[in-house]
Parts: sequence; C-alpha cells; structure tokens
Amino acid sequence: MKWNILASRTIRSDRWIHLRADRCQMPDGQIVDPFYVLEYPDWLNAVALTAEGEVILTRQYRHGVGSVILELPSGTVEDEDASPEAAMRRELLEETGYVFSELYATSIVSSNPDKCTNLVHSFLAVGGQRIQDPKPGAGEQIELELVSIPEFRRLLRENAFLQSMHVASAYYALEHLDRFGS
Repeated sequence: MKWNILASRTIRSDRWIHLRADRCQMPDGQIVDPFYVLEYPDWLNAVALTAEGEVILTRQYRHGVGSVILELPSGTVEDEDASPEAAMRRELLEETGYVFSELYATSIVSSNPDKCTNLVHSFLAVGGQRIQDPKPGAGEQIELELVSIPEFRRLLRENAFLQSMHVASAYYALEHLDRFGS
C-alpha cells in the first residue's frame, strides 16, 4: 500500500513552514501529482500541574482562527533539544516560569498523518514550582490561568479547548492521573 516517491520539489521553505510537492506512484500504478506535504518539527504539549495540584493553562491569540483561545502549554522540538522531554521542560519554563519534578510521556499522535510529517508528543507534568516569570518567544503573548482539576474536566466537557491535539493530550493525561494518581 506504500506509495513510491518519483520526484519531490520544495514549494516554500522558511522558519515557519516547509511545503513540498511530491509526484507519487501508488502500488496499482496510478500517479498522484502533486501531493502536497507539510514538514514541521515535532510539536509538544503538556497538562502541567503545580505542586498544589492546579492545572496551568495558557491563553493566546491564534491568527489562523483569529481568536484568543485557551490551550495547554506547548511548543516545538528544536534542533538543540536532546529529546522531546528536554524540549517540553524548556517550553514549560519559557511559557509558564515553572519547573516540574516529574514529567510523564502520555501519548504520541499526528496532527494530520496524510499531509504532515511531524508527531505531537504529549506529557503530564507534575509538582510544578514557579521559579521565574514566563519568557514567551518572539510573536507570543501568553496569559496564564490556573484551574482546579475538576474545573479542567468541566472545561473539557464544555468544549472550551479548540486545539484538537490539546484535547487529546488532556484526555490521555487525565487517564494517567485516574489510573496512577500521579
């Protein structure tokens, strides 16, 4: 069932996006041309709990939907990161100002396995201690919001989160908490 890539060309490549067009042959000989593929670095997000057990959420403007939305702390794996876990710890410190005693990998999913090359690594971070003010990256304006776990569950039930990968991560993290009580 795997397609054979006959040719590939870059359409656009900059710090935000790498778009390529592939000419592919299916096993039955059918040619698919072009087939567009978005290459991104792996993404990360975490359900992050303070030492007091509150969930740290972020609010920020998302230009694609033109709205300020409620999210989990998130980011990307950068070239200098030793692992997705190291990248998540870095992103948590930058976005929230917190460090965490434990970080549990809860899932790896794809945002769109048809068109995107990257994976999304989700974590449950516990034991958060604030050690600095958040230091968001260029182009980011982030507001933090702390909620109880019951409030977090209510927000999920009421569809307060628009980012689908954050919703999946939230459910995996809550499953981990229910099963292991971390």
